Amino acid sequence: MRQLALLVLALATAAAAWWWFTTEMPRREREREAAAEAAAIQAARANSLYRWRDEDGHLHVSDSPPKGRRYERISKTPREGIEVDGRRQ
Repeated sequence: MRQLALLVLALATAAAAWWWFTTEMPRREREREAAAEAAAIQAARANSLYRWRDEDGHLHVSDSPPKGRRYERISKTPREGIEVDGRRQ
């Protein structure tokens, strides 16, 4: 009788472990990946400035993007070296 109880307990433990590793662990990994992606997006936005022109052609730069207007995202952190861009907008 005692051996039967241990066998049932072992099977229940194995079933619980199987459930844990097939259901819980992948779900937690997906949650961690989603949180990491959201943090990366937030970090990129925190390091960004937004540049756009208004109706009169005046250049504006701010830390939040304008609504309903085209804008360019620029980094607050300068790149190494010198960059020259001769295009006019």
